[in-house]
Amino acid sequence: MKRELVILLAASIISGGIAHAQDKISDAANNAVQTMGKSLAVEGFSFKNHTIREYIDSTGRPLHIVHDANVVVRRPDRLLVDVAGDDGQSKLDYDGKILVLYDPDAKKYISVPFSGSLEDMLKQMSERLNVDFPLADFLTASPDKAFLTGVTSGSDINTVTIDGVQCQHLLFEQPPGIELELWVEKNDRAIPRRLIVTYRSLPGEPRFIAEMSDWKLGLNPSDAEFTFTPPAGATKVEPKENVK
Repeated sequence: MKRELVILLAASIISGGIAHAQDKISDAANNAVQTMGKSLAVEGFSFKNHTIREYIDSTGRPLHIVHDANVVVRRPDRLLVDVAGDDGQSKLDYDGKILVLYDPDAKKYISVPFSGSLEDMLKQMSERLNVDFPLADFLTASPDKAFLTGVTSGSDINTVTIDGVQCQHLLFEQPPGIELELWVEKNDRAIPRRLIVTYRSLPGEPRFIAEMSDWKLGLNPSDAEFTFTPPAGATKVEPKENVK
């Protein structure tokens, strides 16, 4: 089974604590993130994302991998992700009890007992299966706190237009060597529209780029949407879990 399944592009920024040393975050940047957090704290929502991950190959050349995903969330413990990208298709289903990762190209899937909130599941998925979900901060119970965890400075750069909507361009620093550029709508929702993460401390300073669109807030998706039914001919395989 492809290890890229739902890695989608980059390691999650999620760390699950409250940020420290945020005295250098400007009021404008902080207020924008707080407003974003309130907007995304609804029980159910969906969005689309187009992501590009830059990485350095064995010869030092910068290369890129692209994915498009549809994401459906129902808090506290439901998640559906459909992905299509340069390395094929993949699907994640989490119904609060079972996590399923499915590879349609290989017609193989793994099914692992999981429980807990989305934040707990994503953390366990990373630790146990070595699979990370980018943009995970936006799925936590407190997206603003998750995003600002570890951030030591932040500022409002300027106002730009994305798909006809005015957006605030914000810049944050998260030691050691991570820069987070976040674009949120410049209105009373502050919905995130773009995120660029630059890893200054890594060779070649690779970047993760995400364009988010088609946000639908206040949804109430049914349990059936998060229940995986194996397609005809699909084979269940044993997951390769990390051994502690």
